[in-house]
Amino acid sequence: MNLPRALNSRTAAVLAAMALAACASFTALGKSSDRNQPMTLDSDNSDCNQATANSHCIFSGNVEIVQGTLRITAARAEIVQRGGDIEQVVLTGKQATMRQEMDDGSTMNARADRIVYEPKKELLTLTGNYQVESPRGSNSGQRMVYNMASGQMQSGGDGTRVRTVLQPRAQQNKEGN
Repeated sequence: MNLPRALNSRTAAVLAAMALAACASFTALGKSSDRNQPMTLDSDNSDCNQATANSHCIFSGNVEIVQGTLRITAARAEIVQRGGDIEQVVLTGKQATMRQEMDDGSTMNARADRIVYEPKKELLTLTGNYQVESPRGSNSGQRMVYNMASGQMQSGGDGTRVRTVLQPRAQQNKEGN
């Protein structure tokens, strides 16, 4: 299915931002050139209504999204637009995964049962056995909310435990090369 160009570029920006946000607390921004690469979205099925500025697209079954070094897999991707702007992107599966190379050559990996990105609020929420890993460390738990505007990351507070592992600088340098 060929999506309208506006959805392709908006979706590309949103999904790239999701991957960047997931690792922002652990490492430098993702590969900056990825944002300028074309995005490919493959799935077993797609159901997309583009008749109005309020659209709802669902991609399901072995969803694979690639943009430069950014690789996302999920069982389902849902994109909601209001007034022509992306309001929410929801990735689900057991588990939805993101992998991206950083400008320094290191790799960021993230996974969760559900990943929700709300661009207007600049929020990224990972729920259900999430884990974010990079050479600088890792963070895992049941729920993490990342505010991309402020850089604030909140985990736990819901009766579940959060685990953060910070690597010593020598280990970061070894894994980053």
